[in-house]
Amino acid sequence: MTTARNSWRVTMAKVLMAFGMFNAARRVDQSLAPSVAIEEEAQHFVLRVVQPGLAGLMDGSVSTLAPIFATAFATRHPFTAFLVGMASATGAGISMAFAEGLSDDGKLTGRGNPIVRGIITGLMTFLGGALHTLPFLIPDLHVALYAAYVVVAVELLVISAIRHRFFGTSWGLSMVQVIGSGALVFVAALIFGNA
Repeated sequence: MTTARNSWRVTMAKVLMAFGMFNAARRVDQSLAPSVAIEEEAQHFVLRVVQPGLAGLMDGSVSTLAPIFATAFATRHPFTAFLVGMASATGAGISMAFAEGLSDDGKLTGRGNPIVRGIITGLMTFLGGALHTLPFLIPDLHVALYAAYVVVAVELLVISAIRHRFFGTSWGLSMVQVIGSGALVFVAALIFGNA
């Protein structure tokens, strides 16, 4: 019974470590002493997974706001905004995947495999753009807009939380920076959507 419990703890600790939760992994499996190897693994996780994922999520969540909302305001057709949003999310995802994958080979910076980083960045960019596009499947424009506002707010909170958790950015500063960038893009959407 003790062996099975220890095996479960080791497995759970490995899963937590794969997601960058090194302190939680140590709490589950006390045999994981703080070590240079674990700290290096944490740093590699941030450089190779979190940073490219966060860059993609930020780009997808913010850069696609203007075309989606401008289309919704200009046409008053939610499904048209949905199509523009999915096209924007797809294009941004492809663009960011190549930008990250071709930016460096990982040897100079230690940021790992460029293909893996590109895939992570591209997928997170697409996800960031697609999430606030989905509400435009709702036929009523006003309901779709309010649902999209809620999704955007959640996205920006998640981005702030990731910056706080992995990069030590204070909550207040992170919220001001992330929400400020989203607000600037939303103003652009209002200007072009009502032109």
